[in-house]
Amino acid sequence: MKTAINITRLLCLLLSLQSATALAQETSRSQLIGSWGGPLVIGEDDQGLVFNFSLLEGEYAASIISDGLGIYGMPADRVSLNGLSLTVVISRLDVEFTGTLRFDEAGETLLRIDANWFQGSEMVPVVLRPVK
Repeated sequence: MKTAINITRLLCLLLSLQSATALAQETSRSQLIGSWGGPLVIGEDDQGLVFNFSLLEGEYAASIISDGLGIYGMPADRVSLNGLSLTVVISRLDVEFTGTLRFDEAGETLLRIDANWFQGSEMVPVVLRPVK
């Protein structure tokens, strides 16, 4: 009997964790939509970087703006969000942008995206914040 109670408790715990994970993913999904920007420092120059994220037919889409690179609205080839890990690929620029979504202590508000900009053999750390 004691084993059955422990198994029931374990199943309840697993279901609770699964529900919390699904809620966190849905929260990050909705809060990512919009514009996120920050410095993109290549060499000594800040190129500026803004990603505009949207949902199209249930899938993420993104476009990039960088005054310093002369890019205005170039679409990403692939955008994926797996848990809190974000990847954006822009093949024409040979760019892969990989980051982690960072929430407040309560886990409710998306504050920033800590990421790396990989272009060719170069890697540049980037922090994006919501653009108001």
